[in-house]
Amino acid sequence: MSLDRLREEVLEANLEIVRRGLVLYTFGNVSGIDREAGLVVIKPSGVPYEKLAARDLVITTLDGGMVEGSLRPSSDLATHLALYRAFPGVGGVVHTHSRHATAWAQAGREIPCLGTTHADSFHGPVPVTPEMTADQIAADYEHNTGAVIVRRFEGLDPMRTPAVLVAQHGPFAWGRTAAEAAHNAVVLEEVAHMAALTVALGGGQAISQALLDKHFLRKHGAGRYYGQQDG
Repeated sequence: MSLDRLREEVLEANLEIVRRGLVLYTFGNVSGIDREAGLVVIKPSGVPYEKLAARDLVITTLDGGMVEGSLRPSSDLATHLALYRAFPGVGGVVHTHSRHATAWAQAGREIPCLGTTHADSFHGPVPVTPEMTADQIAADYEHNTGAVIVRRFEGLDPMRTPAVLVAQHGPFAWGRTAAEAAHNAVVLEEVAHMAALTVALGGGQAISQALLDKHFLRKHGAGRYYGQQDG
């Protein structure tokens, strides 16, 4: 993928999370990576979405070195980079403070898989990280945010559960592309809302493993049959 095309894709993903109501003001960011070139395109820090253009996006290396752009990259860049380095299947990362997913994060609770809407996109509960320590917060906070996410995914497949809640902070989601990451962030917010309503109504029993596997694998498994065949 050319960098110009990647810029356009990342711009569109940033605008998509605004259109879907996941972002107020500048409370969010999307990035995408060109794995072959080892370059990341990310939203600049604090730039209003209504003023955002492809030329404003910042290009960095996987180590955070500036390659192109006159604006400062998102303050969450180091978290995005940590995820790209740890999860080789990831091509795009989204961070928001969407209302319902953030509520679960602030409560320090994972989002349980209570039904098939959740199971269609996440193969089990959406995990929550441990609270960060004072030392982790004081020194290299954004990098350490990425580190606690990576540690939380030890033993988990990040491509089967493409999202996490950072305790007392908010959600991150990812996908094979920036567009897919934005899609997963939108779905995450929806299932977070559904789960909150279900628990408030007195429900909360986890979906059976058989039904979880059926719904996830029919869309994402080797024998998937949901939708139309790719070319």
